[in-house]
Amino acid sequence: MELRYALPFLSLMLQLCMSDTNFSGHLVLEPYDFLFDTAVEAYYKGDWLSVILNMEKALRNKATVRKVKAQCRINCANNTAFGEPLAGLGVPIPGAGSVDDLGFFQKILKRADCVNSCETEKLGTSTLHEVTEEVELEFKKRTPYNYLQVAYFKINKLDKAVAAANTFFKANPDHTEMKQNLDYYRMMAGVQEEDFKDLEARPHMADFQLGKSYYSDDSFGLAAEHFEAAVDEYFTANKECRALCEGAYNYDGYNYMEYSADLFQTMTDHYMQVLNCKQHCSVELASAAGKATPFEDFLPSHFNYLQFSYYNSEKYERAIECAKTFLLFHPNDEVMNQNLAYYSAVLGEDKAETISARQVVKQYIQQSILEKELLYFGYEAFGITFVDPDTWTPEDVMPKKLRDKQKAERETAARITEEIGNLMKEIETLVEEKKKDSTDINKIIVPQEGGALTYDDIKVTMTSTELNGTQRVLLDGVITADDCRELQHLSNAAALKGDGYRGRPSPHSPSETFQGVTVLKAVKLGQEGKVPLKSARLFFDLSEKVRKVVASHFRLETPLYFSYSHLVCRSAIDEKQDREDLSHPVHADNCLLVSELNECIKEPPAYTHRDYSAILYLNNDFEGGDFIFTELDAKTVTAEVHPQCGRVVGFGAGKENPHGVRAVTKGQRCAVALWFTLDPAHEEKERIQAEDMLKMFSTPVNEEFSKTDSSDPQPATPQPPAQADQEKADDKPDDKPAEQKQDVPADTLDDKAADSQKDKAEAKTASKTTTKATKAKAAPKAKAKTGDQAKAKTDKVKPAAKTEAKQVDKKDTKSAAKKTTKVAVKKDSKKAEASDSQDNKDEL
Repeated sequence: MELRYALPFLSLMLQLCMSDTNFSGHLVLEPYDFLFDTAVEAYYKGDWLSVILNMEKALRNKATVRKVKAQCRINCANNTAFGEPLAGLGVPIPGAGSVDDLGFFQKILKRADCVNSCETEKLGTSTLHEVTEEVELEFKKRTPYNYLQVAYFKINKLDKAVAAANTFFKANPDHTEMKQNLDYYRMMAGVQEEDFKDLEARPHMADFQLGKSYYSDDSFGLAAEHFEAAVDEYFTANKECRALCEGAYNYDGYNYMEYSADLFQTMTDHYMQVLNCKQHCSVELASAAGKATPFEDFLPSHFNYLQFSYYNSEKYERAIECAKTFLLFHPNDEVMNQNLAYYSAVLGEDKAETISARQVVKQYIQQSILEKELLYFGYEAFGITFVDPDTWTPEDVMPKKLRDKQKAERETAARITEEIGNLMKEIETLVEEKKKDSTDINKIIVPQEGGALTYDDIKVTMTSTELNGTQRVLLDGVITADDCRELQHLSNAAALKGDGYRGRPSPHSPSETFQGVTVLKAVKLGQEGKVPLKSARLFFDLSEKVRKVVASHFRLETPLYFSYSHLVCRSAIDEKQDREDLSHPVHADNCLLVSELNECIKEPPAYTHRDYSAILYLNNDFEGGDFIFTELDAKTVTAEVHPQCGRVVGFGAGKENPHGVRAVTKGQRCAVALWFTLDPAHEEKERIQAEDMLKMFSTPVNEEFSKTDSSDPQPATPQPPAQADQEKADDKPDDKPAEQKQDVPADTLDDKAADSQKDKAEAKTASKTTTKATKAKAAPKAKAKTGDQAKAKTDKVKPAAKTEAKQVDKKDTKSAAKKTTKVAVKKDSKKAEASDSQDNKDEL
């Protein structure tokens, strides 16, 4: 593949280099929205090199437009400063205000001409690079990198594919399929850790976060270097951000044709908007990709980190400088004043007096306060809204009238909050009293087991106690050997590879393929004559039998509804594989298992509505594939079940029952996986449709059978739409990503779209994700850092602790493993083969 794309890729690189050369020769840049559209069109044609050429150029041209506009405005501001007196006017004459006005507007006209000439020369006409809000949003979401990662993967440029994928994921951390792609890339040969770059990382933020990382590791020298670099880059980025605020007026809901303000009101409106934007730069620069909120007190925090880093490096002059700089923002900060006093005592009071705060920060604060005063004046005089983004603004900058108003609003809000809190406590008290009186709720809260089964031929082989857990049961003889064979034939005739797994034939392990079919799909195929309708009915009826058995054993006094039903087979790709992975990694069915923390978080994307699960096994003529229960660490096995025809393992779907499946090393393992809920709002819609269809097709004999076998009442209320393509329990993507390689990374842009016009019409930039397979990682270990942990300085007062405390990860204790119970196959004596007798002996 590399040879196939070698020459075209060299040609691509040459074109990219030539495009840079062309810009240096002042040729007009192509609009980046046009390049983006061209790249997307090429993507759907499968022209990967064209995708790369146009998308990379679009990204580069967009960055160039931004840089040119900022540079032109900064240069023109320096060349036409308003502070200079107008040549030829001499001393201002009383009453000659109009002459002074002319001087002011002359500067404006010269500035406008300078900016316009600069931008036109380098970028072309002013409208050439105007783009729609939709295109701006695509670039803000880093969508181009989504396309690029696929295109680079297709031509086997893995380092670039990884960088593009990582760049996209940084801004979209909830994108499940891209996370799966990155996990896949990490397992590929030739991929290095340094390939996982953020190509859109802003220098000041990258250095700030590197500084924090070194600071956490007690590498204070390196931390100080990066924080210093971050400060320099911050002011560079701030200057660029402020320059870009001087753009066109945003009418913000006004119809510009109806906007009728006079000259000075128009200037005021626009200038207030510009100042608001410039103030917001502090928020923009404190924001990091993928972080929901900006860093609080971002610029001052640099000097907080720096003063302590320099102290630990015994550079007291720099520590004093940074402490004094921090106090420019927060002059009454008690901890920093104590630190400054300590540093001054160590260095000497006289020498410390000569060290001043940084001049660039003094100018920054002075300019910012002047802007805030103008904005508050505009708020009072014209009602132009301004919300101060900074926490360090002195209180007296805000007009007293506005301060009093905000104080009254805060007091009102606090009073309302207190009243709501008291009301909530009263409600909680009432609820608690109601719970005490409600025996029904208590019965649900304290699950019972060991209820009488509704079928005489079913045997309880093992209970929760014997399976070393709670809410567990093992049943045998649930269905006959003939039933097992018929359902297995149905699976092989009706099931599709990847059904229930977003079309992925190997969702959990590259060494196995999965095929599945739902009840509704089986019934539809039966209606079309592609499979026996009686087999589809058997699938429906036997799963209903399992539901009744589970409900009766666990003594449920509220109706148990199907949430999802799936007939699934998993097959070993190669015979007699030597594998250490699992066929289905350990997970829980209604919560996200975080094995590193021994926790299971019951929140989306987990199927939180699930209450019970059951697996009906159909065969045992395969190797491996044992079902296992584990502790929350996903490692300590507490019970093991070997599948056989007619065997059912049922269990509660919560964190008390993490489970998985060992690797199937030979043959095909088939089972009916069933999930149940106590919430009728989540009843399986497909099953209701299948039941209606079966009633339409049923004969009088079948109708009589349905009456006797469907005793449970059905809900009459309409149900909400079912979740699309749910992947369940044993067969749903586990709550942490599989540790095995997938066939290829999930194509988040549906790379099959080039095969048909229909696919192209339906393709989207990012594939819809029906389930989120997230892997919650344990927080990195950090050491508690307090002031008294600093270097010992006897006879002197120590500086106070640095404000950002670090937590200690104390997860060293391992719980004792429970014994593993293996449930052996109880063979059907009529069907057992002599060759299997040794393998399937009772292991209990």
